[in-house]
Amino acid sequence: MKRPLLSIIVGIAAMASVTYATDTKQPAAQAPAPAAAPSHGHSGDSTVPGGNAGTSTTGKVVETMNAGTYTYVQVDDGSKKIWAAAPLFQVAVGDVVVVPEGAPMRNFESKTLGRTFDLVYFVEAIQVAGSHTGTVKDQVAKAHGTGTTTAPAVALDLSNIAKAAGGHTVAEVFANKTALAGKEVAVRGKVAKFTSSVMGKNWIHLKDGTGSAGSNDLTVTTGAEAAVGNTVLVRGKVSTDKDFGFGYKYDVLIEDAAVAVE
Repeated sequence: MKRPLLSIIVGIAAMASVTYATDTKQPAAQAPAPAAAPSHGHSGDSTVPGGNAGTSTTGKVVETMNAGTYTYVQVDDGSKKIWAAAPLFQVAVGDVVVVPEGAPMRNFESKTLGRTFDLVYFVEAIQVAGSHTGTVKDQVAKAHGTGTTTAPAVALDLSNIAKAAGGHTVAEVFANKTALAGKEVAVRGKVAKFTSSVMGKNWIHLKDGTGSAGSNDLTVTTGAEAAVGNTVLVRGKVSTDKDFGFGYKYDVLIEDAAVAVE
């Protein structure tokens, strides 16, 4: 009885040690990835390291190619270059893109392309800013208020702005950023600055008369349109310690918000 039992144990151990062999299945120990690896004739020949990329990368495309239903891009953020892949999208060398957190795949072999990538991140989508002339720093600066905006600064009347029902003031979002991180909040205020179509998003600087320097101007990203001076109700998730590189870092930010002009 000892020999059959030993054989079973050895078999189970062998099954547990099998590494990632194709690009159509994720290993059991891997947490669900933002995007599945492609199934167009690729194969990965090594174990996928645990966890995701951890941070987004904003940079300029220096090389790109399509394979099957996926587009591959090599992105240079000024300090490093990474490879990323997402379902087919239009992009060109020189475009500024934002690569979100993704599943890292090491020694990933593309039979379609006839090459092996030392490391490539698979993601659901890659945002394209669409600029062929501006530097990455220019794009980031424009989004964060130091570049050209759609309207000049105007004097805002911030009196009598009612706090959103069940929501927060601008100052309260800053003061409670740790507890609010990852949660949806509602904030009412006036648009102090609006910048459109940068890194695939519109950018709003929101004020409501609360807070002081450093806690009285809340940045919001959205797909909605607004104008300087509009009173708006913003609903979105709070992000903290968001770093876009080049010194542009936010302690608190509301991302992908729904914006209603009142």
